[in-house]
Parts: sequence; C-alpha cells; structure tokens
Amino acid sequence: VRCDEPRRVQPCVSQRQDAELSSVLHRACRIYSWSQMAAPCVTKVELTVSCDNLLDKDVGSKSDPLCVLLSNASDTQWFEVGRTERVNNCLHPKFAKKFDIDYYFEIVQKLKFAIYDIDNKTIDLSDDDFLGELECTLGQIVSCKKLTRPLVLKNKKPAGKGTITICAEEVKDNRVVNFEMEARKLDNKDFFGKSDPYLEFYKQTETGWQLAHRTEVIKNNLNPVWKPFKIPLQSLCNGDLEKPVKVECYDYDNDGSHDLIGTFETNVARMQQATRSSPAEFDCVNSKKKQKKKNYKNSGVVCVKFCEVVKEFTFLDYIMGGCQINFIVGIDFTGSNGDPRSPESLHYISPQGYNEYLTAIWSVGMVIQDYDSDKMFPAFGFGAQIPPTWQVSHEFPLNFNPSNPFLAGIEGIVEAYRICLPQVKLYGPTNFSPIINNVARFASQAAQQKTASQYYVLLIITDGVITDLDQTRGAIVSASRLPMSIIIIGVGGADFSAMEFLDGDNGVLRAPTGETAIRDIVQFVPFRQFLNAPKEALAQSVLAELPQQVTSYFRMLKLQPPHSPNPA
Repeated sequence: VRCDEPRRVQPCVSQRQDAELSSVLHRACRIYSWSQMAAPCVTKVELTVSCDNLLDKDVGSKSDPLCVLLSNASDTQWFEVGRTERVNNCLHPKFAKKFDIDYYFEIVQKLKFAIYDIDNKTIDLSDDDFLGELECTLGQIVSCKKLTRPLVLKNKKPAGKGTITICAEEVKDNRVVNFEMEARKLDNKDFFGKSDPYLEFYKQTETGWQLAHRTEVIKNNLNPVWKPFKIPLQSLCNGDLEKPVKVECYDYDNDGSHDLIGTFETNVARMQQATRSSPAEFDCVNSKKKQKKKNYKNSGVVCVKFCEVVKEFTFLDYIMGGCQINFIVGIDFTGSNGDPRSPESLHYISPQGYNEYLTAIWSVGMVIQDYDSDKMFPAFGFGAQIPPTWQVSHEFPLNFNPSNPFLAGIEGIVEAYRICLPQVKLYGPTNFSPIINNVARFASQAAQQKTASQYYVLLIITDGVITDLDQTRGAIVSASRLPMSIIIIGVGGADFSAMEFLDGDNGVLRAPTGETAIRDIVQFVPFRQFLNAPKEALAQSVLAELPQQVTSYFRMLKLQPPHSPNPA
C-alpha cells in the first residue's frame, strides 16, 4: 500500500530515470508489491479479516457479506486493493481469503475495509447493500496485531452492533503446502439427501484458532474427494511443521447454519507422512455426539492422500531470476473516436501534447518498460483504413513495418503514434481478437520453454463497444493457457459493460464453445475514473492484478525462474 504524500527513498528501479519518473515508479511499486527492489525497506504483512453482528439486509435469510480492501491514494481518492470471498447467510463471517500488503514503517498507509451484502454476480458494488466500514492505518493494525473496531456507515453513525477484527502477521515464509484429501463414511446431517461436506483448517495463535483455509463444498456425498488445494505454510502453522493444526468438517447449508460433522487436530509433519498408497487417516470426532453415545467411535474418517511442502516462487523471484515482461500496445483507430483534427476527438492531441491515449501509454508503459531488457516494444493499431490500399486493418504496425513492428521505448511508441495518426483514416469495427491472437502466437512460442523466462502483457486502449465479442471471448480463453495478460483501458464515455464481462473478477469467462478460462488474465479500467486522480494512480490500478497473473501461470506449470533469484 502507498501513502498519499511522496517520500524519497532508495529508487526501486534503474538510476537512468529522472527524479520525477523515479518517484512515480517507486510509488507505483509500493502499492501492489509487484516491484520490490527496495526490499530492505519493505515488510510483507498478511491481514486476516472477520466480522461480528453485521446488519441483516436480506428478507427471509441473512446477509451474504464480502470485504473489500481499499487504499487511500490521495485525500479523497480510494482504490480497491482486493476482495475476500462472499460468505453466504452469515452475520459473523470469518473470511478465508487473506490480504497481503507491503508495510512501510516510515509511511502512513491509510486503509479502508468495507463490508457489503452481495446478492448478485456483478462486480459493481453500487447495487449491493452496504453493511459498514472501518478506516484505519496499516500501522495501527500492525502495532495491535489484532485490531477490533466498530463498523460505521457512510454518515459515520454506528452500523448497528457490527464489528470488524483484523489480524496482522508478518510474512516470512513463502512455502506452501499442497494437499489432496478425501473422507469416507461421514455422518449424514441432511434429512433429504446426504451431507454437503467441506473442510476448514485453523492455525493456532496466541489468542485462539484462526481460520487459514476453507475448501470447496462437495454436494450430496458422504465419501467426498476434494480437488487438490494449497495453503501457505505461514497461514497454516507459521512455518512450524510441529505446530498444532485443527481441521473441522462441516455439512454446508444454504441458510448459513452449517452443521459440524466433526473435528481433529494434527500437524503438518504428521500429514507429510501420507502417500497415495498409504494415506494418513484421522477420526473426525464430534464431541457432543461422543458425550451422548457410549460406543461412539467417530463421525467419519478424513484421509490425507498427499501433503507436500514446497517453496513457491514470488513475482519478485521470477523477475530477479531473469523473467522478461514483454509489453505490446494495441490502439483503437475506429471512427467513433472522432476526427483527430477536432478538439472533441479522443485522438485530438492538445497543445500540451496529450490526449487520453497518450496518457494511458505513458502511465502503464513507464512502469512495465523496466522489466524488459531491450526496451523494444511492438505497437499496433486496429480499426483504420491504412495506406496505400486503404483497406480496413485490425492489426497494423504503428510504424507501418510488418517485418519489424518494434519501437524503441515508450518514447518510440508515442512518436510512432503521432506520426501514424494523420496517415490513417479512422473507420471500424472494433475488433480485439486479431491483435489478441497475434500476441498469443508470441506467447505460445515462449510457452515451449522449460523455465519462466518470458511473459507478455498486451495493453489495449479503446473507446468503444467491442464488435467481435464472441471471437474475443474465445481468444481470451485460449490465451489463459499461455504466459500473457491483457490490460484494457477504456477512454471516452462509452458503455463498457462488455469490458467488465471480459474481466473475470465476477466469474469464470467462457468461450462460445463452453470452454472456460483457466486463469483470469484480463484487467479492465475506465480511464475517466482517474481524471482527477494522481497521475500514477492509473498504472497502480491496471497493474494491480499482474503479479498474481504472472505467478499463477508459472506456478500452474511448476516453472522455475531461469536462474536463482538469490545467488550465493
């Protein structure tokens, strides 16, 4: 998280930038931990959130809360850092998803935790009931370790009796535990059908048991087999393999009154002894049932088939280990932008030398360029009639050189854009799939390599409603299997609902064939939300998800950095 006043510290990238750029880059790095070259100044902190006595906004059931974490970028501007999962029908939620934040002792890092009752599948929170919020600083949380405060409404009045508790813990261990688990002969808690079991893992702390992980729910099955999952070792046992771990098995109920099937305690060292041919088995015991029944043995058996502790490389590990981030730009030259000679056009370059397209290129490109060694970036336009044939092209190099579309640095992209603009005729339609498929061909070649050496980031800047939505959905779903991400910045005031749909934050994106994306690789941001924000805020927002997208791809394929990020 960053503070809202600039502080000069050791630059986090190369020394060649001027003072202003170094400040912008450093602040952009600070908020999202995806560039921590000033690592000695940074501590990674994991935040765990729970609430009690939330307002009940649902009729006939209980609220379905979700927590949103926001960071203060200026006195009035808040930007979203992340969200927890939604907990159905619960006024006392314990959120399993954690927030990982960079903590800077010397900076006041303002945070806001906002709780919403989610009753739809849209990513927009304006149509959800607000349950209360807490504003505080990261320093307050860290100094308390466990901070409990009342929730307040927008008018600062109490949100009923609602409270929020935030626990902070320094992250010192980047190992994870990979699990494969199943159970057999679980008690049936449902009158009609069978139990719908899920597991909760708890870490022992000084103040009690803290939720570390919640598995998926297996419907109508007394012998469930859960999908493989992983838990950060720090979240589970603070890196101590002998530290007690508690596992609770529940029967899921839609009304939130989940029934406890049973529980057991163990530790990671014991679970590590498991093999698929010889699982580690644990009696799932319900203490109330045990007290009532003389011959009670268990309420089922939970089996650990596989438990492996592995080092998980971070985004910084990949970058410092030699992974290159390749930056490609796609610019919308469709007619809906307006005549570039008119001040009303989105492509009109002001007397100061700017427009929304150029601002977006500068903001994002200036951060990304430092992760590409040769600083040569391909840049393309789409939706224009181009010389000499004046055929519409949905993928033409800004320098009109198909055999070498690479441009030198962000300055080269900007210069090529300025030269290209008066030479083309803005036309249409707005097709994304050709340029996405072109970048996917580059990424497909990189995917053949045996190490995490290359990752591609396509920045598309557009003004309008997408025309080839089905083809674009298919292209994105295919690209989710490749080392690439797509950032879409919407300029102007058009309806960008289709862009929100492509951003998989609110669900899994599907191709028209029904095939699903295996990763969320799209980040969409409307430019006009940042018109009055600090100039680096746009880059912070659009690059927020990139570190996770990079690491999720390489971890999925178990790829290591080209060389050790920590040479002896």
